[in-house]
Amino acid sequence: MNEYTIEVNNLSKKFGNFTAVDNVSFNVRAGEVYGWLGPNGAGKTTTIRMLLGLLTPTSGEARVLGYNPATQIKSMQALIGYMSQLFTLYTDLTARENIRFYGLAYGLSRKQLRQRQADILEMAGLIGRENTLTSNLSGGWKQRLALGCAIVHEPKVVFLDEPTAGVDPISRREFWGLIYAMAKKDVTVLVTTHYMDEAELCQRVGFISQGKLIALDTPDQLKQTQMRGHVLEINTDNADRAMRVLKAAQDKGQLPFEEVALYGAQIHAVVPDAETFKAPIWALLNAEGIDVHSIEWIAPTLEDVFISAVK
Repeated sequence: MNEYTIEVNNLSKKFGNFTAVDNVSFNVRAGEVYGWLGPNGAGKTTTIRMLLGLLTPTSGEARVLGYNPATQIKSMQALIGYMSQLFTLYTDLTARENIRFYGLAYGLSRKQLRQRQADILEMAGLIGRENTLTSNLSGGWKQRLALGCAIVHEPKVVFLDEPTAGVDPISRREFWGLIYAMAKKDVTVLVTTHYMDEAELCQRVGFISQGKLIALDTPDQLKQTQMRGHVLEINTDNADRAMRVLKAAQDKGQLPFEEVALYGAQIHAVVPDAETFKAPIWALLNAEGIDVHSIEWIAPTLEDVFISAVK
């Protein structure tokens, strides 16, 4: 058997003169949770649509469970699931009716459908709400129901395109619990997300920018290999004013920042060398009357690495 359930080799997609996906290659193993990250317009959804057989590649080739999506879409449809970034369930149907509709669309027998309805309602936490109109469900319940409908036929590969957009943190965490429950059953999951805390949960992450794959590895390895410079965390009571001072110094070329950004109540400044630039940053802020509590060299977050890699 092939080691990989998803194989992408030199895949490209052009729309006229615009290249949405540019010569991308990667592989995903069975049971792996693979993150596909990139800015808006980077080519994430276009990649997924080619893997689903919804778009024909301009060049290159992909295989999903050994099938070529461009020519064998009907053969692989029963083995894959897809949850789009837009909510696609019928809001005028109940939770149970949506599950039934998608189950029948995938050709489940009545016996299979009864069992899958029970399984999905339990998985989504909708026991007691199965007869509630989908329009009346909260955002978190809607997303879990949408996932349930996407996997009602028990696919081997699931594509999730920004599945938790607009969902509260608790619901997002519960949703990821469901993703890993699938992975434990050897279901391959390819997921796009803008949330870096979610990307940290992926076993491997691919960064795509302007259609090109710019980095691919585990989150820990990406932090070690893809970060340009050191991250200094600056703790001050006046972070907004400190940001303006540091940005001005960056614009004038006084300090060689790769990036300066707010992270909660702290500031992250990426510099070529932490020990060299810690004292000059402290002196600059003090000269502007800004009290600094601490400046510490810290390990980069995946968001730091992502911004560095994209730049």
